[in-house]
Amino acid sequence: MSKLLDEPLSLETAKQIHSKPKTRFDNAYKAALAIEGATYVQGFLVYSHEPVQPIEHGWVELDERIIDPTLPHLGKGSQDLYYFAAQSLTRKKLKAVVEEAKEDYPEDDPLPVYGKPPYEYYGDLMLGGKEYLTAYTEAEAKCAALNQAKVQESN
Repeated sequence: MSKLLDEPLSLETAKQIHSKPKTRFDNAYKAALAIEGATYVQGFLVYSHEPVQPIEHGWVELDERIIDPTLPHLGKGSQDLYYFAAQSLTRKKLKAVVEEAKEDYPEDDPLPVYGKPPYEYYGDLMLGGKEYLTAYTEAEAKCAALNQAKVQESN
């Protein structure tokens, strides 16, 4: 991904919205509402030190920067993280989708957002369309490359 993680703004945003661990989609939702012009993004995160598998994740983007309000809880620096976007929503669209989900399915968490049916399954991970599969495939390839590099370093 060509966009870079803005660590200072990520940390500032996390503090501003009272970011919590294990609530990556809620953190991203709150950040999207708090940052004028930001876009809510869902996709996958890969850790360079733990490239076992891609992790479904949420963040926001502003211009050409990634702002990850969950960053303080990840215990990693920007050089260790790789983001693969699957879906982006404007603030207006995000609010509308979340409100609709709360009305239609009040017992379920409205986040993450998977778009319109029909959904496609891939593995036992989650629902998502072709853009999710593409992002997941790219994240898996990054994991494989990182694992291969570690094997070569240890030899």
